Amino acid sequence: MNDIRDLLPNRMRERTFQLKAKRDAGAVWHEPQFVECKQCGRRAARTLWGKSLYVCPNCGYHMPIGGYYRLSLVLDHGSFRELDADLDPQDVLNFPGYGEKLAAAQNKTGLHEAAVTAVGRIGGVACVAAVLDSRFFMGSMSTAVGEKITRAVEYATAKRMPLVIFSASGGARMQEGIFSLMQMAKTSAAIQRFSAKGGLYVSVLTHPTTGGVTASFASLGDIMLAEPGALIGFAGPRVIEQTIGEKLPAGFQRSEFQMEHGFVDQVVPRSQLRDTLIQVLQLHAGGKHE
Repeated sequence: MNDIRDLLPNRMRERTFQLKAKRDAGAVWHEPQFVECKQCGRRAARTLWGKSLYVCPNCGYHMPIGGYYRLSLVLDHGSFRELDADLDPQDVLNFPGYGEKLAAAQNKTGLHEAAVTAVGRIGGVACVAAVLDSRFFMGSMSTAVGEKITRAVEYATAKRMPLVIFSASGGARMQEGIFSLMQMAKTSAAIQRFSAKGGLYVSVLTHPTTGGVTASFASLGDIMLAEPGALIGFAGPRVIEQTIGEKLPAGFQRSEFQMEHGFVDQVVPRSQLRDTLIQVLQLHAGGKHE
């Protein structure tokens, strides 16, 4: 049996993780008791939203959710261990007002940056998981986000673990200019090295996944999953319509449209995502899991 001193840090880590997950879901703050769906406009009690994993009980709209909360929905209880938790963003261009906006985003969300990376287990299979949190600068890819994703991929490569990344992003972070765009090549190269070593990468696309994230690591999964109704693409549909001067097909760039056209392997409701990941990871592990 493990010594009590070995158990306490794990318990404290799990408790901290669960508190962060509850904060992401608005469960520990004085949030409004009723939440309005951004798609259908109907309101429902926050408790009902919570029970439905923040999927609209009226129309099925999948509300964007925070990084720690998302990880709490898929990781085995007690298995979470965060990677590079203190890696902070850098104002590489001394962009006017950027530092103040970063501080405001950190205070509002409790995050250091838009990416949360961790080691954990899903259905007993040890893996590396990463989440882009759209509450922090719309999940845009800064130098710090690119570095966190790259380090997570490199950790998975070194430890020979499968990799699961949940993407939600508006693309590159304009306040970091070319340094943000460079993260596309950096993260893609890390994924290529991971793939060359035989690693399994499951990419989960959530609403919205656009810009440079779509054009790099988010599109390089061995298995491509998506939540229902997620907007997935490079430029948005309105920009495309204005550029080509034509009306786009119904549902263009939504996850269902992307699956019909071969970009996504399966559209998976949030309530079924953990079971789907368990099936994929256990199949990959060949039954070798805890």
